[in-house]
Amino acid sequence: MPLTPLDIHNKEFGRRLRGYDEDEVNEFLDQVIKDYESLIRENKELQNQVLALQEKLNHFANIEDTLSKTIIVAQEAADEVKNNAKKEAQLIVKEAEKNADRIINESLSKSRKVALEVEELKKQASIYRARFRTLVEAQLELLSQEGWEALESSNAAASHEKD
Repeated sequence: MPLTPLDIHNKEFGRRLRGYDEDEVNEFLDQVIKDYESLIRENKELQNQVLALQEKLNHFANIEDTLSKTIIVAQEAADEVKNNAKKEAQLIVKEAEKNADRIINESLSKSRKVALEVEELKKQASIYRARFRTLVEAQLELLSQEGWEALESSNAAASHEKD
């Protein structure tokens, strides 16, 4: 068990002949007591400082651990967001490709339909033209017949008689 200042103060030495000067010994013991008390106080303060610094160190170690974990969580979240964005982009591209294929197929279908309609209209126009030609030729043939000239001359004579 370590000595305390009180132990030093209460220590009594036996007396002998030709012993040490009692006043000098008491003065020296008083000085030792003061120095010993000072060292104990200083030691106590240093222990308190060590405890305070240890608490700060623990606090900063906790902060470091928390920051490390936060960085890891943030990195994982960033990776997850990145992966989700890639997946979403792939889905968008696939959807766009499907839409593009659908639009192309619809356009080709409409184009074929229009081409068929154009062909049908060409056939109908050709048929109409042939019928119209036949009709015009028939009308021209009727006009070139001899009966028209006789009819015209009888109409001209009738109109002169009325005048």
